[in-house]
Amino acid sequence: MPGMPGPVTDERAGLLAFLDQQRLVLRVAAHGLTDEQAAATPSVSALSIGGLIRHVARTESHWIDIVLEQQETGSPDAYAEAFRFGPSDRLADVIAEYDEVAKRTAAVIAEVDDLGQPVPVPKGVPWFPADVDAWSVRWVLLHLIQETARHAGHADIVRESIDGATGFELLAAAEGWPSTPWLKPWEPPSQ
Repeated sequence: MPGMPGPVTDERAGLLAFLDQQRLVLRVAAHGLTDEQAAATPSVSALSIGGLIRHVARTESHWIDIVLEQQETGSPDAYAEAFRFGPSDRLADVIAEYDEVAKRTAAVIAEVDDLGQPVPVPKGVPWFPADVDAWSVRWVLLHLIQETARHAGHADIVRESIDGATGFELLAAAEGWPSTPWLKPWEPPSQ
């Protein structure tokens, strides 16, 4: 996928293309990292790139469960655990999990006839509005784009703190863009 989504034919395709683009940007922040680097928390925050990818994958999966009205009650511990990426975790496994979540999302959304279909707001979640009974599938997709973009930005900062690599350099490297006078694809440091 290039640096921007291509033209879209309709709203559904557009929402999924922009969600895919934000997933790509988040995954690209991990390009070329070792498992140890993916677990690094080089800023004052406890965020790591591996943890961010795990969190976004689990959050997206949870939202699709909500669309399907199959949601389980979460817990503060489960929420915090989704951000953890420990010494025994493998970046490839977390990325594979995220890819599976993306496939599931696409399959579920393909089966939804109307993006205006109501999605009941789970009750008892302090940050969900008490005065709203339902969102729509459209709203959920927009929220997933926003959530993924927020954490992709976090991942950009964490990655730059690890080795100075920036988003466009990493995207150029991941996609094999040619070097230009104004953009050089990221290269691993010399050993």
